[in-house]
Amino acid sequence: MSRQTLTNRIKVSDNVPVRQSLRQPKRRKVGLLFIAPFSVLFLFVFIVPICYSAYISLFQNKLIGGRVFIWFDNYVKLFQDSQFYDGVIRVVLFTAIQVPIMLFSAIALALAIDSLRLHGSRFFRIVVFLPYAIPAIVSTLMWGFMLGIRYGLIGSLNKAAGTSFNPFAPETTMVSIGVMVTWGFTGYNMLIFYAALRAVPRELYEAAAIDGANEFQIIRHIKLPALRSSLIVTIIFSIIGTFQLFNEPNILATLVSNSGITSYYTPNMYAYSLAFTGSQQGYAAALALVMAIFTIAIAYVVQIKGMKNVLNK
Repeated sequence: MSRQTLTNRIKVSDNVPVRQSLRQPKRRKVGLLFIAPFSVLFLFVFIVPICYSAYISLFQNKLIGGRVFIWFDNYVKLFQDSQFYDGVIRVVLFTAIQVPIMLFSAIALALAIDSLRLHGSRFFRIVVFLPYAIPAIVSTLMWGFMLGIRYGLIGSLNKAAGTSFNPFAPETTMVSIGVMVTWGFTGYNMLIFYAALRAVPRELYEAAAIDGANEFQIIRHIKLPALRSSLIVTIIFSIIGTFQLFNEPNILATLVSNSGITSYYTPNMYAYSLAFTGSQQGYAAALALVMAIFTIAIAYVVQIKGMKNVLNK
């Protein structure tokens, strides 16, 4: 090989990284251009409201003097507020009971559809998912009339049986709300689990059947492990959703009398009441921020613990 040819090859090979380095700024600009719309929306929809809430949480509205800067007094007052703790404890208990029931039902429905032994599985899948497409206000009104003791199904059954069961008594109102939420979101979670099951290769089931595994063993050793990642996602979504509980109790408070639903029944209802009825926007902002941090912390712990278990498998 001549010296001139070797020199030319070295020049060509040296030019490749030079060209790539010249293209990188252009690619970076194109990438920034693609994420610019999302960044703008994220800034004005998430970052700015959070910063503004943190700002007004440091103030208090007074009849004399107007808005007064009070540092962190709203947060100190919040952590001494028994009504705030009542709402948080009620929602935590609601989450601990309702979420497992809902997710267990969703997994059972997904396994039933995925078994291919259910006739009319497409129709069944649509029917189960349909409640999620109904607005929460409409579903609450529907369940309110259905469970009402004057006009609804429960009222008719009470008359026929001579009983006086009231689903909206103070001690059973949260159970009725749990029925509404479970009815509305089981189909949504079922679709997530069903999509995860459809991603499992069918050859794996056939191999397990050839090895003598029955349907229960296939579910236990193949299908349920395949749902772990989806289960973590649905748990996080469900926790966030239940901590935002507002529509159902807020509508029932005006629809049903003597239901035990107060203005601080849930943290979201308490924040709404403080901001728009009590004109305590600063205190409401402090409550909302504390609940947001609390919800994020629980969701983060669930995600870290769940992903750790998945990675260890």
